[in-house]
Parts: sequence; C-alpha cells; structure tokens
Amino acid sequence: MAKQENRDDEQYRARATALRLLARREHSRLELSLKLRQRRFEDDLIREVLDEYEAEGWLDDNRFADVYARQRLDLGYGPLRIMGELQQRGVRATPACFDDMDETAWCHNAIRLRDRRFGLSDLDDNWEEKARQARFLNRRGFSASQVEAALEATSLPEERGCD
Repeated sequence: MAKQENRDDEQYRARATALRLLARREHSRLELSLKLRQRRFEDDLIREVLDEYEAEGWLDDNRFADVYARQRLDLGYGPLRIMGELQQRGVRATPACFDDMDETAWCHNAIRLRDRRFGLSDLDDNWEEKARQARFLNRRGFSASQVEAALEATSLPEERGCD
C-alpha cells in the first residue's frame, strides 16, 4: 500500500510542477520534460504527465512555436535565428505567424532593425561599417539577401499589413 501512495504522491507532484511551469509561460514538450527531469521525476512519469497535458490542450508545441516566434519577431530577430532557437527547444514545425511573412516582409523587418540600431545612412563608401552592420543583422538571423536589402536601404519601407 505504501508503494501505491508514494506513486500517487509522485504523480501529484509531477502534475503540479508541470502545471505551475505552464502557468508562468508556454513551454515546448522538450523544455518541460527537461525541467521535470531536473527535478528528478522518472521518465515514465514525465511521459505520462506530458501526454495527459497534451491531450488536455495545456501543452502544445505548435502554440508554443507561434508565441515564441512572435516574441522574437517583436525583438527584431530574423527567420533563421528563430527557427534555430525553436529547433533547440525541440520544435520542428514552422510557426503559424510565419505564414503571414514573405521575403519582402522579412526584408522590411531587417531594414527597420538597421534603422533602429544604426540609422539608414548610405554605406557605399564605408566598407568597415557596412561589414559591421552586416554581421549584426546576420547574428540576428536574417538571410544574406535580407541583409543585403537592409544595407542598400536609405529609407524606411512603407508600412504593410503583414507584420
């Protein structure tokens, strides 16, 4: 009888811990699994709790990907960086908010980020500064074509409804 009570107590603790973590922010299944593992819950119990929470709709990798991508978009990150960070968190799906973004929209984001950080001065004669700004935009996760478009821009693009 004591073993069953101990198992029930562990299940309760694992569920409560997972729910408390999800109440703070969205997590991917991998993130939540790692956090429960750090708290020394058994793998079978973790899998059981996460399966149950997915069935309830409390844990959803697609929802996590969309929320995470929107936050990173707002902070000025590009598609390559966002997708890489999602993959590190165990999410392989493309976020739903990316459906609204085409190459032009990504270029506009890169131009706005460059304007906010450096201004949109003409860089044709200053290769050192051009390279510095290109490295910054690259680290932020913009593709080579998006970086090139941002470096060539001397004015902000017209606002579009895709952001």
